Amino acid sequence: MSTKLAQLKEITDVVADTGDIQAIAKYRPLDATTNPSLLLKAAQLPQYQPLIEESVAWAKANASSSDKIVALATTKLAVAIGCEILKFVPGKVSTEVDARFSFDTAKTLIKARQIIALYEAEDITRERVLIKIAATWEGIRAAEILEAEGIRCNLTLLFSFCQAVACAEAGVFLISPFVGRILDWHKAKQPDADFTGSKDPGVVSVTAIYNYYKSHGYETIVMGASFRNTGEIEALAGCDRLTISPQLLEELESDTSTLSQMLSPETASSKLEKLSLSEAEFRLMLNDDAMATEKLAEGIRNFIADQVKLEEQLKPLCQ
Repeated sequence: MSTKLAQLKEITDVVADTGDIQAIAKYRPLDATTNPSLLLKAAQLPQYQPLIEESVAWAKANASSSDKIVALATTKLAVAIGCEILKFVPGKVSTEVDARFSFDTAKTLIKARQIIALYEAEDITRERVLIKIAATWEGIRAAEILEAEGIRCNLTLLFSFCQAVACAEAGVFLISPFVGRILDWHKAKQPDADFTGSKDPGVVSVTAIYNYYKSHGYETIVMGASFRNTGEIEALAGCDRLTISPQLLEELESDTSTLSQMLSPETASSKLEKLSLSEAEFRLMLNDDAMATEKLAEGIRNFIADQVKLEEQLKPLCQ
């Protein structure tokens, strides 16, 4: 019997949720996705020190003030790590826009275009890069513009159905609904409830989004993310893509029991009519979802905090 990871790869595109190149080389996923938290962890590893030094040297040569040097060095480092990752994956790498721009469409566009330009300067075509943007109203509007320019986007920190609807209507390439963080919120509210398997509220959320997309013919890819255990992954087997941490990839690789397909375009069914949300409707629906409102805000804060920590780590080198 093949491993559960091998079985999963037959029905779902597996993506590595890490900036650790060694883990990516080991598990050979289709794509890899990074974020400020993962880049901060990667920057602590000895093998990344040459990339840090090169990024800082490049930033010094291309920026005038110390603050601009630090900001440019962190962006260059994200791209440098992305270029290394692309040596080991046949598909795409996701690189995140500074989370401090989550409510600023114009600044998101500037940063996204800068990231793409840096990749293209390294002979990496835009087809191999996904720009990660928080799924705020402003972020979704930026993604809509970028998609029209041939810059594909990965809308992250997605916790609610209204975010998924708005992303699909905007023609976003891919969304990353966060399974585990949804579970975290519900477990904190109901610590004694049974949230295993298909009862997991994160699994329920992603399943509903997947079925809605397939039922209405949306091409936006659903990529479940932020898993807490392999049970969540197994309950979403068959989803377009799943981005999985090295620890959970290892658990799936070590398990040779049978994996059942839970989702497929052929069996997808949704009773919901096709929606098109105005800004006011989007904001009201998001506001009515306490879990999504809280987790989106928390996620943005945490990504900002790790972005600042990464900048503080590089700041002495940028003097």
